[in-house]
Amino acid sequence: MSLPSKRHIPFNRPFSARSDLVEAANMIARKKTGSPQSYLTGCESFIREAADVAAAYLLPSCTQALEMATLLAGIGPGDEVIMPSFTFASTANVVALRGATPVFIDIRPDTCNLDASLIGDAITARTRAIIPVHYAGVACEMEPIMALAAQAGLTIIEDAAHAVFASWNGRALGSIGHFGAYSFHYTKNITSGGQGGALLINAGQSLEAANLVRENGTNRGAFLRGEVAHYEWVRPGGNFTMSEAQAILLWHKLQQGSDITESRVAAWNYYYRGLESTCARAGIALPHVPPGCQHNGHIFYVLLPSAQARKEVIDELKAVGIEAVSHYEPLHCSPAGREVGRFNGPDVHTTKVASTILRLPVHPHMSRDDQDYVMEHFTRVVQRCC
Repeated sequence: MSLPSKRHIPFNRPFSARSDLVEAANMIARKKTGSPQSYLTGCESFIREAADVAAAYLLPSCTQALEMATLLAGIGPGDEVIMPSFTFASTANVVALRGATPVFIDIRPDTCNLDASLIGDAITARTRAIIPVHYAGVACEMEPIMALAAQAGLTIIEDAAHAVFASWNGRALGSIGHFGAYSFHYTKNITSGGQGGALLINAGQSLEAANLVRENGTNRGAFLRGEVAHYEWVRPGGNFTMSEAQAILLWHKLQQGSDITESRVAAWNYYYRGLESTCARAGIALPHVPPGCQHNGHIFYVLLPSAQARKEVIDELKAVGIEAVSHYEPLHCSPAGREVGRFNGPDVHTTKVASTILRLPVHPHMSRDDQDYVMEHFTRVVQRCC
């Protein structure tokens, strides 16, 4: 059988609808981008109710959501925060910028999430928090993580950047710990015009403190509501509010969130079924979704036998118009990671996974014909090089 003619299949193509852009343009033309409008509060209400949390705040990015969480958790100089090394730099940056030390631990090779069984050995008298990262929208082992946190008096900040509309045992990811952070970056399932994020705050946390921190540490909100006579700086804070223009774009995506997620999960399943036998014969690991986890189809990846095999696969897929890509370099191996953080215990899986992981294109606009094209070429390449 002859192979299909060359085409271009991008790794990612954000879901978009013309109505989003038209309404955003109309709103900007009315010059209302600088004042609070219903889309911002509407999105926050939607997320709060969907995740069943005490509060949800829209922010300009997931990084700022993590930053706000570290401020509210009181993380500061001399503290330590446990996290995986296989994550984006933001996870560690927000800790390092508070003067605290990121303490990296190894990951599980089946889910690429931090290994909860290694957390106990990493806890010291200086440990203040744990940041589990739900890689590819698949939940970390939250039950033992929450138990350890309760026993040691630690704060849990869920880095749920990949995990909008994903869950663990029926609970939305980002809603299980004390704080959770979502990303609406253009590479994510649900987007808000290029950047964007949300901070989820669970019951028992101070919403009064959160409101102050969000408004540059001022009591602006209370002042505007007539609850205080003076508009004052009360505590350190930041500018942690998403623009109304971003919120308009996000609102439409949230309304279609279930359909977007269903489409991505269907594409994920199609890849899995189509590649299962090929990968088994070639010694290539497919993603694992543990019982109780409902993922959102954010990433479909494989773990190739070697870094060289990955390079060959990427190059040959690129030659036929398919954008398949690697992912994170381990933070503990980076210049900044070596300077401000440390790896606790042996690095058994992190570096190996980072050097062999390959992500295939998956997005709502992909047709089954596109996926067949990807799988046919992927199969041809791995049969030769693996």
